[in-house]
Amino acid sequence: MHILLVEDDAKLGYMIQYKLTSAGHRTEWARTSEEAELFFSTTEFDLYILDWMLPGKTGLELCRQQRGLNDNTAILMLTARGEIEDRVSGLLTGADDYMIKPFAFEELLARITSLDRRKQTRGYTLKYAVSGLRLNPDTQEAEREGVPLTLTKREFQLLEFFARHPNVVLSRERILNSVWGSEANVTLNAVDAVIKLLRKKVDDPFSVKLIRSVHGRGYRLADNGADHDDT
Repeated sequence: MHILLVEDDAKLGYMIQYKLTSAGHRTEWARTSEEAELFFSTTEFDLYILDWMLPGKTGLELCRQQRGLNDNTAILMLTARGEIEDRVSGLLTGADDYMIKPFAFEELLARITSLDRRKQTRGYTLKYAVSGLRLNPDTQEAEREGVPLTLTKREFQLLEFFARHPNVVLSRERILNSVWGSEANVTLNAVDAVIKLLRKKVDDPFSVKLIRSVHGRGYRLADNGADHDDT
C-alpha cells in the first residue's frame, strides 16, 4: 500500500516509517498538519495514518477535512486518548480504525492488512475505462480497443494514475510524487522516460493519441483523443 504517516513524534515516526517500509509498504512521513495537507493535494495514497495530537490542525480535524472533500482514502487514527467517547468521536468523524498508544507493531500491520482487505471487498479498487482504454488494478491487466497491452509494473502504475484523472493536466512533479513516491535517486527525467515507453505501447499502434504533452505544464490523458492545443 502507499501510506501517508502523519506523526509529530520524531522517534516514533521514524520507527513506524522504517518498519512499514521494511514490510513492503511505500510510506511517506509528514511531521505537521501543514506537511500532511501538501501531501493530500499532490499525492494519491491508499491509507492515511493520523496522529490525533499534532501541531496546528489535529489529526481529528484533518480527518474531518478530508471526508468533507469527499476523500475516501482509508484512515487509521493513532492516539493516547483511550476513552470510549474519544474513540467514538474519531470513528464518527470518518476514521476507519483506531489504535491506542503504545501499541505492538504487529497489530498495526494486521490492522493495515484488514483495512486493505475491507477496501477490496467494498469495491474501492476501480476498473478504469477511458477512450477505449481499460485497466484492471486488481489483475494489473490493460487493453486498448480490445487489444491487450503488455506493461511493466511502473508503466501500469503511471497509466493508472493518468486514468484516475482523465483530461487533467498533471505536472511532472505531481506524477513523480504520486507514482515514485520517496524512492531515492529518481529525477523528473524518469517521468519522461517512462511516458516515452508507455506511448509506444498505448499510442503508437493506434490512430488516436491519448497521452498528450501540455507545453510548460506536464501531461494529460485525453479522454476524447487528440486536440489542437497540445501535442
